[in-house]
Amino acid sequence: QVQLVESGRGLVQPGGSLTLSCVASGFPFSSYSMRWYRRGLGKERAPLARITGDGSGTNYEDFVKGRFTISRDNAKNTSYLQMNDLTPEDTAMYYCQASPTFWGTRGVHWGQGTQVTVSS
Repeated sequence: QVQLVESGRGLVQPGGSLTLSCVASGFPFSSYSMRWYRRGLGKERAPLARITGDGSGTNYEDFVKGRFTISRDNAKNTSYLQMNDLTPEDTAMYYCQASPTFWGTRGVHWGQGTQVTVSS
């Protein structure tokens, strides 16, 4: 049974940092690219970053470049999203996704999401 479980939810002050984790099970983790998405209130779910199965390649959406870093530890079946210099606009539900390809949309698996709130 495929499972993706995000953690790291929290309330963060503007300018602060937070690292989200996504623990995977039920599939060959190192063979899957991992992605992070988010959905703000009233907005559509949007991609943020992705990383190849071996961690050698990454891609970021322009609006998170320089602030967010995606990584993975295949020994722990875990992907991470480190977020720095957070603003209230970063408030959203954050999701991880596992994909058999770097850019494709077929055969993907989703986590249940974890809430991040940025507020003073």
